[in-house]
Amino acid sequence: MIARGFFAIGIWHPKTETNVGTLWRSAQLFGAAFVFTIGRRYRRQASDTPNTTLHVPLFHYETADDLHAHLPHGAPLVGVELCERARALSSYGHPQQAVYLLGAEDHGLPADMLARCHSVIQIESVIPRSMNVAVAGSVLMWHRHTSGAHALRRVA
Repeated sequence: MIARGFFAIGIWHPKTETNVGTLWRSAQLFGAAFVFTIGRRYRRQASDTPNTTLHVPLFHYETADDLHAHLPHGAPLVGVELCERARALSSYGHPQQAVYLLGAEDHGLPADMLARCHSVIQIESVIPRSMNVAVAGSVLMWHRHTSGAHALRRVA
């Protein structure tokens, strides 16, 4: 069996290197093709015990236009945000290819960035408040993994 499709995950204007590093490590565990940031407000993380940098590339895009110019062909941009447009993650059918974008820790995704997303999802919780961005990304990747979005198929 070989996994089909791919996904990437990133953060809009991340505030801390710890959140980028934690998301990056989770991305390796769940099989992300790459991790990215748009805008840079953080310093480079110094510690990475599993050597994630050897296995999952990290790309930095300066602007939303820069990201859009480099989106992989056929991969929709999926925003992860608490907003009225967002669909519940529990009922979301992940596309075979996807690029997930999480909002900044302190101010989420701006309206103009949400407008560029092909779809928007939110992680339901008992208290509808934002969660740590690295935790949200990890929950999202776990959901993709356990929902069969990787579409395992037998290859002859």
